[in-house]
Amino acid sequence: MGKPHRVGVVGLGVISRAYLDTLRDHPAVRVTAVADLDAARSAAAAADLPGAEAVSVDQLLDADLDTVLNLTVPAAHAEISLRAIDAGKNVYAEKPLAVTFPEGREVIDRATAAGVLVGCAPDTVLGTGTQTARAAIDGGLLGRPLAATATMVTPGHERWHPDPGFYYAAGGGPLLDMGPYYVTALIHLLGPVRAVLGATGRLRTERVIGSGPRTGDRIPVEVDTHVSGVLEHANGALSTITTSFDGVATTAAPIEVHGETGTLAVPDPNHFDGETRLFPLGGTEWRTLAPSTGYRGAGRGVGLLDLVAAGDHRPPRATGALALHVLETMTAVLRAADEGRRIELTTTAERPAPVPFIPVGDLFS
Repeated sequence: MGKPHRVGVVGLGVISRAYLDTLRDHPAVRVTAVADLDAARSAAAAADLPGAEAVSVDQLLDADLDTVLNLTVPAAHAEISLRAIDAGKNVYAEKPLAVTFPEGREVIDRATAAGVLVGCAPDTVLGTGTQTARAAIDGGLLGRPLAATATMVTPGHERWHPDPGFYYAAGGGPLLDMGPYYVTALIHLLGPVRAVLGATGRLRTERVIGSGPRTGDRIPVEVDTHVSGVLEHANGALSTITTSFDGVATTAAPIEVHGETGTLAVPDPNHFDGETRLFPLGGTEWRTLAPSTGYRGAGRGVGLLDLVAAGDHRPPRATGALALHVLETMTAVLRAADEGRRIELTTTAERPAPVPFIPVGDLFS
C-alpha cells in the first residue's frame, strides 16, 4: 500500500462523523488536518483523530496533503473545491458537486487543467444494495429494462436538524439534497440520462425548527419543496423521480425497475445495503435476492477509499464526471419545471464498473 494517503477535512458538521468513522483507522489513509468555521468543532474532531491537527481553512489548503475532503454546506462546495484544486490537491466532495451546473462544470474543468482528481458522493451506491440490483439487471433477470420509479417523501429536515436553513435556501430543496442518491443509483442501474421533464410545487413559505438550541425558530422557504421529474435514459428507459419535503410518508419502494420479464424492488440508495426483491413474470410472489456484489460493511467515505485504491490501475467509481452528470440532470429537471419544456442534457457519464463482492477491508488487497 505504501505511505498512507494524506487527507484534510474541511467542514465538520453532522455528516463528518460518518466519514471520520470510516477513515479514522483505515491503514490506506491518514487524516492529518481538519478545519471548520467553528474552531470548537475542529478541536473536538482533531482530539479524536491521532496525528490530526485543527487548523484554519487557509492553513489546511496550504498544508502538505494529497486530497481535500470537502464536507462543507452545499453552497460552499464549489468554492472550497476550486481553492483546493488551485492549490494542487485532489478533491473528494460531499454531494452535490455544486449547487449550479456552471459551478460544477468549472470544478471539473479546473481539475482537468490542473491534473488533479475529483471524486464526489454519494458512495452509498457502491454497497451491496444498489450493486446487487444492478447485477440482477445486467444478468438479464428483468429482460430489457423499460422504466423505473424513484420516490423520496419526508416532512422535511427541520424536524431533526439543528440548523436546517440551507435545506430551504437557494441550492437546497429535496432534489438537490436527496436526489443525488436516487439519480446516481438510476445511472448505475440504467445508464446515463439524455433529456428530462419536470414539475415542482411548494407547500409552505416558512418552516419551524424542531430540535436543538434554535427550537421554535422560523426559517424562510426560498425553494420548491416537492419536485417530480421524468428522466429519459440513453438506452430508452424512462425513470420517474419524486422528491418531497412536503409529504409525511410513503409505502413506495425507494426505487423500482420494470422490465419485460420482471420487476425489481431496489433498497434505499441513501444506505449501503438493504433487501433487493424480484417479482418475475408469471410468478406469484416477491423473492429476495441474496447479495451478490458491492462493498460489504461500507460506510460513507468508501468512495474516497475506492478512488485511492484505483490509482493508475482502473477508473475510480465515485467520479466528478458522474457527479457533474447527476448535477446537470437535477438542475435540468428544475429548469424544465420553470420553463415548461423538455431539456436535453449536454453531459453524459459512463456507468461505473460493477463493484466486486468484497469486504471494505479487502479494498486494497
